[in-house]
Amino acid sequence: MKEVDGPLITVTKKTSITRLDSIPTVVDNNLRALFAQTPGLFVSEQQSPGQANLSYRGIGNPQESEFVTVMLDGIPLMSDWIGYPTIYMLPLPQQISEVQLIRGGSSLLYGPEPPPVVNMVSRKPITDRQLGGYAEAVFGSNGLLGSFNQVSGTSGNWDYLADAHYRSSDGKRDNGDSTLRGADLHLGHESGDTAHTSLDLHVAQLETGDPGKLSYPQFIADPGQTTTPHNKLWTDRYVLALTDDRFFSEDTELVTKLWGGYQDNASRSQDRGAAPTTATLQDDQFRFYGVDARVLHRWGRGNALTVGTTMYHSDAPFRQFTTDGLTPGRYERHGIACATPASKDCARLRQSRSTDYGAVFAENVFRFEGGWHFVPSVRIEREKVQIDESIRPPNLTRGLVDREVTHNVPLFGLGFGNDFGRGNETYFNVSQGWRPVRYFDVGSPFGNTSPDPINDPDPTHVLSWEAGVHGTPANGLFYDVSLFRVEVKDRIESQQIEGAPPGNTINVNTGDTRHSGFEGQVDYDFLAAIDPKTARHLSIFANLSLLDSEFTASAKGFKGNTPAFSPDHLARVGVSYREDHKFKLALSVVSVASQYWQDSNLDNATPAQPTYIPAEVPSYTVGDLSADWWVTPEIRVLGGISNISDRTYYARVFGGGLEPAIGRTFHVGAAWEF
Repeated sequence: MKEVDGPLITVTKKTSITRLDSIPTVVDNNLRALFAQTPGLFVSEQQSPGQANLSYRGIGNPQESEFVTVMLDGIPLMSDWIGYPTIYMLPLPQQISEVQLIRGGSSLLYGPEPPPVVNMVSRKPITDRQLGGYAEAVFGSNGLLGSFNQVSGTSGNWDYLADAHYRSSDGKRDNGDSTLRGADLHLGHESGDTAHTSLDLHVAQLETGDPGKLSYPQFIADPGQTTTPHNKLWTDRYVLALTDDRFFSEDTELVTKLWGGYQDNASRSQDRGAAPTTATLQDDQFRFYGVDARVLHRWGRGNALTVGTTMYHSDAPFRQFTTDGLTPGRYERHGIACATPASKDCARLRQSRSTDYGAVFAENVFRFEGGWHFVPSVRIEREKVQIDESIRPPNLTRGLVDREVTHNVPLFGLGFGNDFGRGNETYFNVSQGWRPVRYFDVGSPFGNTSPDPINDPDPTHVLSWEAGVHGTPANGLFYDVSLFRVEVKDRIESQQIEGAPPGNTINVNTGDTRHSGFEGQVDYDFLAAIDPKTARHLSIFANLSLLDSEFTASAKGFKGNTPAFSPDHLARVGVSYREDHKFKLALSVVSVASQYWQDSNLDNATPAQPTYIPAEVPSYTVGDLSADWWVTPEIRVLGGISNISDRTYYARVFGGGLEPAIGRTFHVGAAWEF
């Protein structure tokens, strides 16, 4: 990324960027292909689209990416940025121009959650004509059908973009089907060379089946079996954003983003038991609003100062309903509170929840003779989380939850670096970060804990250190290598209350972890090394993350253990060839070391028990191949094979069950660009 990218100062911070125009078209739910050139980002795979499970450097469970900030154009994609930071919807790769990964110091740029930030940048309208378009149709394994259609253009001071897309699949397993429908609209106006204002609307609706998780014996016997044939997930997301980018002079720029939206995460799950006859309908709604304004002022000889503020509010009602039968419709809900645990067709949970968040921040890059630069940063944040429960699960004996929690957190960062030789830079960064408390941390509806301020953990704090060198010292060559250390203090976990009956839990700060290692990447373009202006590119790329993580303190007796989902190596290698508007081909391979799936580093049962899952998720290596071929300057053919060797493996374990990764699949299609 640029050292000063609009109002973002990224110099002295480790960043990576993948431009999607440089790789073949990514189709369906293949996050391996999307992040093939993104070092260190771990993808915990599941077959159905929707939930995206990402983690980084062993910090936190990858489930729904709760420990990674994921954004679209600098606006959070999480269900609720503060209180429920989960990912249930990602934009299609066809909507994205590039993927940015920003490591240490990301909290000072974008806000809470431990680093890193994954920021996806939307495609912009074409600028050289009034009307242009793109239409794509694909089909493939497991009944895959997809269509993406877009028009855009620029006329005078106005620019526009609109797209509509559809994707459906039968899935690899019974009840693994999915249907995605969506549309986007962009309208922009430029006021000379001084300002650009744009309005963006993003709409998406996703319906998926949930075939259920397996025990290890079930996985060995038949990884394609379905354990929950009636479970269903529905996700609706609507976001409207207004962005104003204004230059007051050549040196001073103000970028303001206003956004508001609605997301509904609804689900149907069959109740537990050998022969269930009832189901639970769950509804998580989120109405959110935010503003982010930041000023960049360039001064002196290469210095730059950015100051700004961010404010955010959300309302997030949470409800559950018990129904008779296993296949009720999404809206078959009942308002009367359940009187007993055996009651049917009634409301078993209702909570009103809200969060308020605000921050002010400042950062400056000072440049000195000899290529030296120094970047101090400060950010002050405040969160307030409120929960008001009116109906609690009937099997619990506690009172109703009525909580309000407030935290004020100052964050600081320092960066140093030096430019040397031809296109090389050293960098060092130390930055603080934190993870705000979630709704479940202070008022989980599922435990039998007293609603008094017994659930009052401190936020999790993070201190990140990174030192490295990167650059482009020769034509066609890019490299970046670094050493890092991340200290995580006050992890929040649920534990049994001593002396209380089973099920009486409390959310507390249970311990600290330390994560250190090496991360490097290299990309060498053989043809650009000979001719920097060539239209043909033959590249090899490789990235490697080596990780050593351990508990340094633990109230649960885990000191010395390896935190869950901390593979000691994560490697990606590949080769790509592209000739502009002629051909694109990419072969990539990812190799992930074995890893524990729970912090105890133990099996969850004995091998003789039907619920058994081994302590370690086995290592795996998977390859993908994809290509675009232009038959004419306007028409191209698309194709690809994922999991070439048809490897049977799993990378996700959650809630005591594992999720089989998808086997070998293929896709073919065509695209028309005009």
